[in-house]
Amino acid sequence: QVQLVESGGGLVQAGGSLKLSCAASGITFEINDMGWYRQCPGKQRELVASITRGGDTNYKDTVKGRFTISRDNAKNTVYLQMNSLKPEDTAVYYCNVRLGPRNLISYWGQGTQATVSS
Repeated sequence: QVQLVESGGGLVQAGGSLKLSCAASGITFEINDMGWYRQCPGKQRELVASITRGGDTNYKDTVKGRFTISRDNAKNTVYLQMNSLKPEDTAVYYCNVRLGPRNLISYWGQGTQATVSS
């Protein structure tokens, strides 16, 4: 059974930092892309950052320079270091992993809340 377990969310003041982790288990194939999405109330889920197995990264424009995504392939774990947090970063953050041909297989974590107070 595939499980993605997220941790690291919480409440922080503006300008502070949080580090999210997501550990995937029960996956028998290599994970291609790993990513973090977020969803604010009443809004669509959006991509925050993604990383390929080889380490190529992609970021939402508004988090560039503040967030850093990384992964440990041996542990099937992806991280999101979030610095200089702003109230508009408040959201539920979800990790996502993709595998298989053309990344057609996708799994999601349960979400972790990150709240940034002003």
